Amino acid sequence: MLSQNLDWMISDEPVAYPEALEFMEKRVAEIRAGTAPEAVWLLEHPPLYTAGTSAKADDLLQPDRFPVYQAGRGGEYTYHGPGQRVAYVMLDLGKRGRDVRCYVRDLENWMIRALAQFGVKGERREGRVGIWVARGVGRDSTDMGVGREDKIGAIGVRVRHWITFHGISLNVDPDLSHFAGIVPCGISRYGVTSLWDLGLTPTMEEVDMALREAFSAQFDKPQDCFTNI
Repeated sequence: MLSQNLDWMISDEPVAYPEALEFMEKRVAEIRAGTAPEAVWLLEHPPLYTAGTSAKADDLLQPDRFPVYQAGRGGEYTYHGPGQRVAYVMLDLGKRGRDVRCYVRDLENWMIRALAQFGVKGERREGRVGIWVARGVGRDSTDMGVGREDKIGAIGVRVRHWITFHGISLNVDPDLSHFAGIVPCGISRYGVTSLWDLGLTPTMEEVDMALREAFSAQFDKPQDCFTNI
């Protein structure tokens, strides 16, 4: 199993964004050099916005609300803050097939599997990065004209010398009003939600357990990553 020796790290206190970037840079170099194992770091940040390499200036609606950081990852503007579980994933794709598209699909499936443990059906949408939840009576994944859908999980990745960093964020119980300062991921037609907003009340520890279990199920079994789960 590729992840048998993977380091799982959990930070109990919010981590400053520059500190997280510095750690990832160091760990990615160590993984490439063979001096440290792969790692997944679970944490929360204080309220902040990050700008990916495709971020548009007009999508930062309230530039003075929270600190804004250039992330260096793919994607557009994203909010991070308390109540949101961020997972920074540092894997060696050189040992995992060297397929970035498959890796992103694995991250999507990872969140979908974790959400399913709480009875939530997370779904992907063509042309929209992240994981979505369909809401409204009579709404299903094939009927695009009825009801509403909100984003519950975001993805932003970077790969250097086939080592990954950055990762995913899953909304557990963040202050959803904080997303109003940006156009999340450049998508203005849809809203954001969280597990608590959906009426579920898991602790962060319970979410962490679900993420660990789902990670093993997704990343440690030979499978076609492009098969829907």
